[in-house]
Formats: sequence, structure tokens, C-alpha cells
Amino acid sequence: MKKTLQEIADYVGGRIEGDSSVVIEGLDNIEGAGAHDLTFAVEPHIEEAKHTKAVAVMLPPGITGFPKTSLIVDDPRASFARLLELFTPKLAIPVGVSDEAYIGSGVTLGKDIRIMPFACVDDHAVIGDRATLYPHTYIGQYAEIGEDTVVYSSATVREHCRVGKRCVIHSSAVIGSDGFGFTTKDGVHTKVPQVGNVVLEDDVEVGAHDGIDRAAMGSTVIGKGTKIDNLVHVGHNCKIGPNCLIVAQTGISGSTTVGHNVTFGGQVGTVGHIKIGANSVYAARSGIIGDMPEGVFCAGFPVQSHTEWLRMQAAMKHLPEMAKKLKQMEKKLATYEKA
Repeated sequence: MKKTLQEIADYVGGRIEGDSSVVIEGLDNIEGAGAHDLTFAVEPHIEEAKHTKAVAVMLPPGITGFPKTSLIVDDPRASFARLLELFTPKLAIPVGVSDEAYIGSGVTLGKDIRIMPFACVDDHAVIGDRATLYPHTYIGQYAEIGEDTVVYSSATVREHCRVGKRCVIHSSAVIGSDGFGFTTKDGVHTKVPQVGNVVLEDDVEVGAHDGIDRAAMGSTVIGKGTKIDNLVHVGHNCKIGPNCLIVAQTGISGSTTVGHNVTFGGQVGTVGHIKIGANSVYAARSGIIGDMPEGVFCAGFPVQSHTEWLRMQAAMKHLPEMAKKLKQMEKKLATYEKA
């Protein structure tokens, strides 16, 4: 694809400083961009972008004296994401059901669906309009897949689970695996039947190798617009609010309730049966061991204010020196006591 910078500016609603006639043939990051590419930069990478090979750079307002042709937009990241969709052609997947797919009895198939070879849609499942099932996907009995949802290879949506509209389920994710429920008597663990389901509301994205456990009873719920990174585990009966971000290797224990717009950094862990307030951020490797209020920024284990955690980390660097001084003081004190 080739477009002039002016055409791109019209598409994203930007303003050009420099030559509007330059032709853009591709998009890349600051380091990888070539002589016919467009890149973008925000702080703290503006200075680095001055030396890129890109023919033009997308920048936020307020940057002065930039030596290259610039495209000024309010949010360079969001605008660049729109351009990536424009410059990256979608894969051509023919509409229809492959002869090599398995379709069970009583299945409801919507309009313009794409079911590829070796996909398995079990009895009484419902596949919404324009949904796409890649090879080796399994859609369980009575499961529902919403309109425009994509389920990638080797992903599983087990029986009775419901997936909303425009969701994305990446490879090897399992929606509706059994919750971890056992009773123990005399050292013997006996499984508690997990008879609930999982509900993914609209516009949810589930990463590769995620496990979202079905409820023991009722539903495990992932709220509308929530995005989940790879290698995340969500335990049974959790209620995750809308528009949350859950980063890789996070584990959320069963029956945890999470408010809207909560961000969990990588490797965050929680105990179960707690409530986590909305509009909060938890830094990587935080350990959440109790109910949390709304609107906090926390870190550490056990979790605490991010500011306090930073102070503690700074103080810990001085522990060897402090221990040495303490020993010296103990020796002096022992001398005084003898005297």
C-alpha cells in the first residue's frame, strides 16, 4: 500500500508540518523504519526519533524544532494503531463451513460464518453471525459464540459457556475448565462437581494459554471490554468488571470480585473471596491478600501503597551498611558496659 502523507493526515485527522506530498509505503518503529516508512514518537522517545530513517514521524502537539516532516495528532499511539489496520490487509478466510469440520446435532449456525478444517462444534452449540473458528477449536455442547467473535487454533470453549460479540480468544486458551474445588477427609481429596459456566461479555480478549475456570455454581464473569494477556488464570466464580487489563502470569483466585477499570501488572497474585475496588492499578508481582479500596496504585507483597513500596525498596539498599554500623555500635556499647 502507498499513500501520501496528506491522505494519511486526512484519515487520522492530523496536521502536517513539512512536506505533505511524501509517499508512505509502510509503518515501523523508530529503530526499524526505513526511508519510505512512517513512525511515531512520544516522550521519552522524541529525541531518539530525530535520528530515525523514517521519511515522516507522527508526533503529539507541542513539539517544536523537530527536524523531520511531522504529522501532528492528539494521540500518536491510537492513530498509529488505526494506520496499522489500514496498512495490514486482513487474512482472506472464505465464508462457509469446511467439509473437514465437525458439526454436531442441533447446532445453530449464523450467517457468513467461517469454520475451518478440524474445528469441532458439539451438539446444540450456537455460533453467531460472522464468527470465525480456526482449526482444532472445540466449542462444547450448548456453548454460545457471539457475532463477529474469533476463536483461534486449539482454543476450547467448554459446555454451556457463553462468549459475547466481537470477542477474541487466542490459541490454546480454555474457557470453562473445571474450577479447583475439592473436599478433604482423612487425607483424601474428593472433587466437588463444577456445574456452573463462564460468561465472556462483549469485546473481551483472552490471551494464549489462559485458563478461565467455570463456576462451581452460577457463572464466572469477565466484564465487557476487559483484555487479558497470555498465561493468565482466573479462578472459579470470579467476577471481573468491565474494561480491566490483566497482564501475563497473573493469577486471580476463586470468588474474587474486581471492579471496573482495574489494571493488574505481570505476575500479580490474589487470595480468593476478596473484593478489589475499581479504577486501581497493581504493579507487577503485587500480592493482594485482602479487600482493596477504589482508586489506589499499589505494589509489593503484601500489597501496599506504591509510594511506600518505593521508599521501602530504597531503604533496603542501605541494609548492609546499616547492619555494619549496628555491629560497630554494639561493640562500643559493650565497651562502655564493661567500664
